[in-house]
Amino acid sequence: MTAFARRAAALTIACSTFAGLTAVSSTSASATAAPSFPPLNPAALQAAIQTLPSDGAAGDIVRVGEPGQLWTGSTVDAETGRQIPPNAHFHAGSIAKTFETVVILQLAGEGRIDLDQSVQHYMPGLLPDRFTPITVRQLITFTSGLPDVDEGAPPATADQVIATRYTYRTFDQIIQQTLSPVGRPGPVSHFTPGTEQEYNSLGFRIAGALIEHITGHSYKQELTERVLRPLHLTQTSVPGDDPVMPKPYLHGYMTDDEGRAVDVSEQGGDSSNLITTPADLDRFITALMQGRLLPAAQQQELFTLPTDAQGHLLPFVNGTSCPKVACFGAGLMSTTLPNGVVLWGKTGHDDGYANGMFATRDLSIRAVYSVSNLSVDFSAPSPLSQRLIGAVLTPAK
Repeated sequence: MTAFARRAAALTIACSTFAGLTAVSSTSASATAAPSFPPLNPAALQAAIQTLPSDGAAGDIVRVGEPGQLWTGSTVDAETGRQIPPNAHFHAGSIAKTFETVVILQLAGEGRIDLDQSVQHYMPGLLPDRFTPITVRQLITFTSGLPDVDEGAPPATADQVIATRYTYRTFDQIIQQTLSPVGRPGPVSHFTPGTEQEYNSLGFRIAGALIEHITGHSYKQELTERVLRPLHLTQTSVPGDDPVMPKPYLHGYMTDDEGRAVDVSEQGGDSSNLITTPADLDRFITALMQGRLLPAAQQQELFTLPTDAQGHLLPFVNGTSCPKVACFGAGLMSTTLPNGVVLWGKTGHDDGYANGMFATRDLSIRAVYSVSNLSVDFSAPSPLSQRLIGAVLTPAK
């Protein structure tokens, strides 16, 4: 993801699933679903995925499942006029944070990382002295207080983002260029670590660097050996600095400063980049909810919302991803639907892409979507996600 995309996503509701929904109000949400979902309604789902002029999208792919039922769908690419393959590849954006969190929690389960130990302990000198100790848990629960990636850099135009879309940076380059930028003062903490929750991407670049430091291997190698290979996610990859998209793929577009759609499917980013498909994300979130990736203690970290000393949920600040109080556990976001069911998952944006991956803990419903996102405004909730939830709650006639 480019600096433009990261700054936009961090300040807005890029992580929210469906606008107007209420986050879980307990520190560890119940694993039991409320009212059950009706059987999937193919007609309602097909109508929901059709892109409208107001969507700012060129097309989408969707996969929705219930026990014993699976529905997949796609639209026509408005720019090419061709049908999009339902299992096309796409850039996952910040959905990669959930994969990264799994690796961190696996290392914690092995005793190689202490979640309550500080980043400064593990990697002395990585953070400037102006930052107080930040624990590993605070990195992955969005409670670090860190500034976001490239905070303070001049905003980029759409044309500038498009022109530099092949730029690739390592974890260390992102960390150093953000915290010790050339030609301007370095940013400071937003709040005392552990006192508030705020969406943040820099913490996960630091977590990626920690994975490499602890294991002595690349993040790509660790994720591949710990998650991708065991789950047979053969269509998911960590591309590194290779911008080539595997075929078939959902074409991602950005609207340039003249209002023209430019194909930005091939792009750079950083070491945590992830390319995947709806089927692979479905397999991943299913395995995650089933507890197949983590020991029980680390599994619970996914669903534990941060609280203060009195047991109250921390306030959520500087964004609308959560309604005033914390709604993120470790690498996962919680959302309560109108029927009382709690969803857990993650959204993600890369230039040209807006995605989501969500499920209930009992897997009574699960959904994955990717939108070819023409808009550079990541602050708007995805119209597709709003229509999808309406469709899965609509009984078939």
